[in-house]
Amino acid sequence: MSATVILYDERQTTLPGVTASGDSLWLDTAQMAAATGWKLESAGLCRGDACVALDPAWQDDAGRIDLTAFAGYMGQPITRDAQAWAFGASVSALHDARFSLDAPDFSLPDIDGVMHSLSDYRGQKVFLYSWGSY
Repeated sequence: MSATVILYDERQTTLPGVTASGDSLWLDTAQMAAATGWKLESAGLCRGDACVALDPAWQDDAGRIDLTAFAGYMGQPITRDAQAWAFGASVSALHDARFSLDAPDFSLPDIDGVMHSLSDYRGQKVFLYSWGSY
């Protein structure tokens, strides 16, 4: 049985026995808590003081929870490959004042050696192309 890597918030958890079925990732309650910090309690899925009512569609007959359905409800983007699933920050978190969608300012020379700063183009659309030899 192969293990599945789950990237959720700032944690990376490798769990054996996780079932992936189509676009669903089924975890038992212990796996859910280990991978995400969300624990099944009487109020629903809780992490700290925050609780989300458990939608019955998120749970199967064995009591496992579909992490992708829960993450979708929470507005989290999801990506995956054969052995790894990554859950991004919720869409609402992107609007939090602690986050900015502005790129940090930096300066780079063009092909003629003339320095250009990103801030010189503030308010304009900018196409950045980068390349790495690795």
